[in-house]
Amino acid sequence: MAKTPTYHPVYRSLNKTLTIWGAERRLFFLAAIMGAASFNFFGSLAGGLLMFVVLFLAARWATASDPQILRILLNSARFKAQYDPAKFSPVREKQR
Repeated sequence: MAKTPTYHPVYRSLNKTLTIWGAERRLFFLAAIMGAASFNFFGSLAGGLLMFVVLFLAARWATASDPQILRILLNSARFKAQYDPAKFSPVREKQR
């Protein structure tokens, strides 16, 4: 007895990353905060704007290349590198 397949609609907005001006929202706010911090530290509006623009362009590039890059980078420190048995080189004992 064949069953007919059941279709469940998935809306595009569920899989779409949340962006502000094309940059992932967390990276955008990071760029804005770092721009404000550099403005306060250097006392220069040009320095703060330059820092924001540079970080914003980097955030746009990161979002365009891989929207999940921030999650990957933040989680990479928690996991160990995988062991590859094909690259195993036995430790040789010292001869006395």
